[in-house]
Amino acid sequence: MEAGIRSFDITMPEEINRMVTDSITDYFFTTSEVANNNLRQFGARQEQIFFVGNTMIDTLLKNLPRLQQPAVWNDKQLQPQQYFIITLHRPANVDEEGKLKLLIDEIVQNVHGIPVIFPVHPRTAKILAGMGIGAPNLHMIEPLGYLEFNYLVQHAKAVITDSGGITEETTVLGVPCLTLRDNTERPETITIGTNELIGTNPKAIEPALTKLFAGEWKKGGIPELWDGKTGERIVQHLLNLS
Repeated sequence: MEAGIRSFDITMPEEINRMVTDSITDYFFTTSEVANNNLRQFGARQEQIFFVGNTMIDTLLKNLPRLQQPAVWNDKQLQPQQYFIITLHRPANVDEEGKLKLLIDEIVQNVHGIPVIFPVHPRTAKILAGMGIGAPNLHMIEPLGYLEFNYLVQHAKAVITDSGGITEETTVLGVPCLTLRDNTERPETITIGTNELIGTNPKAIEPALTKLFAGEWKKGGIPELWDGKTGERIVQHLLNLS
């Protein structure tokens, strides 16, 4: 599942894992035509490739009615579309204290004073400890569970992240997403969805947020077959293959 996705950045451990896994795979279940093409170029035969959609979206759509309001909602008196969410964990963004501080400073200084909710990844928490980063509108909290985190995503003005999976969820939820990476293995979130690849230069944040506040962010759409029925299609293909 999720076969053929590629960032083409072999400094990422998961990119190596994807390549190794695809090299020993018999049948590939893919999320997009981009992934299909990656597999063809990798040497996979067409009869091995099945375009089925995205199982992460099955999970999201199934759980939308179960999303839970986290304690931070009332604690910080949050209002729909009146706060941002940050997630940061990739080495390029968090391993160097100075770089991490610049990223956070650029964000909090350019969101017009509205709250920024930052569920801090354990990797990032170790680096933040003792750095003294703070601002009146920056609220660093413990990591959240799936249902609570996606409640915040669903109602956010925008998400600022270096995660790949979150860009898929924001695309389906129609929430603007600013990705602090130089590459992505999910290009359909950019070409079709609500995501924009901002890069890792902190100076790229201000113009992106200016665009967002000006109401000029793209509306985005939902990629083909990201409809909550991917698992059913996979099961049917497996039955046909058996």
